[in-house]
Amino acid sequence: MLRTETVRKILSWYEGETPGLKSNLSRLLMHGRLAGTGRLVILPVDQGFEHGPARSFAPNPVAYDPHYLYELAIESGVSGYAAPLGLLEAGADTFAGEVPLILKLNSGNSLVTNQDQALTGTVEDALRLGCVGVGFTIYPGAEASYGMMEELREITLQAKSRGLMTVVWSYPRGGKVSKEGETGLDIIAYAAHMAALLGATIIKVKLPTSHVDLADAKATYEKNEILRESGADRVRHIMQASFAGKRIVVFSGGAAKNTSELLDEVRAIRDGGGNGSIIGRNSFQRSREDAIKLLNEVMDIYA
Repeated sequence: MLRTETVRKILSWYEGETPGLKSNLSRLLMHGRLAGTGRLVILPVDQGFEHGPARSFAPNPVAYDPHYLYELAIESGVSGYAAPLGLLEAGADTFAGEVPLILKLNSGNSLVTNQDQALTGTVEDALRLGCVGVGFTIYPGAEASYGMMEELREITLQAKSRGLMTVVWSYPRGGKVSKEGETGLDIIAYAAHMAALLGATIIKVKLPTSHVDLADAKATYEKNEILRESGADRVRHIMQASFAGKRIVVFSGGAAKNTSELLDEVRAIRDGGGNGSIIGRNSFQRSREDAIKLLNEVMDIYA
């Protein structure tokens, strides 16, 4: 399939990137039900690391099987599948070339209390598995955040020099950020902007609330009358913070929620100009039939 004009325009925003990286970005944007629209829905399955196997897969036990997760990504027609090394390796041969892969290179776990993540994969692993890109989490605000950013700098250099995209999970926490502020509009906008400044090809953030967390930011938001009442308004502001919408931003599906709530969030992302969703627990914790139905409803809204 030839690239659409929408995809060509998006690729033009990534000045300075190699043809290899743009080819891989094009592969992602031209795959699945949303091919050519400039919208993305990605299936992420890193929750086994983050929350543990039972909390992740017990609601739908077939999801313990890595092949099931590949099949869900392929059969639903999502744009791509993101996971840590072991999950991708466990189906990379059987499903080679059937869905664009993103290797998540760092992971945390719920057995420790520090806000940091360990490197659990390499750029070489991503190349070996035929991935289009690598994923990496940073925690702006955390004590370990500067070290995480420095790790990302090195990984970005390695990945981009080999034609791989970087997908940055930018999840603020710790430091001056309150618990409510972790999804505050000013904090999410700041996190998205930092990811863009760090060279992210695709930025992943949580959907923001109307809360403004930093005292220094409140006067600015009020003086400049930054709209934040509707979900679409808030998404629009996040896109502004992401180089005036010239970086792809996808929003986390978050904790399990009912279908109506999730679809309302998707409409807000669409109406605010966001590029799409990255939906994990809200898909693979449902039965295969219900998950595919949900993902197709999401893609219908974006299409």
